[in-house]
Amino acid sequence: MVYTCDRCKQTIHPTTDLRYTLTIELEAAGEGDEVEIVDDADNASTLDELQDLIDSADAACSSVFDDAIYQIKQFDLCKCCFQAYIKNPLAREPGSHEIKRKQNSV
Repeated sequence: MVYTCDRCKQTIHPTTDLRYTLTIELEAAGEGDEVEIVDDADNASTLDELQDLIDSADAACSSVFDDAIYQIKQFDLCKCCFQAYIKNPLAREPGSHEIKRKQNSV
């Protein structure tokens, strides 16, 4: 199987080239936005009540974890792109954060 670098589109041959797999987990963070799932398993008197609890937890989780809240992305990188990523994972331009800080303080 032949892979392609997701950054530069260079072909990555598995027998001669190193392929780096980058997995990024994106999760929205906010105060008070969490869905609380109550564990009533101790109070469940029947298996039906326990199944209802599991079903409601599944429904709550699926409504909370849409793409705006949670994503996992996976990319294949060649050696050159991996090295560039390690040096600058957020792809910031040199000095860009200093300019923004100066603009915000004015």
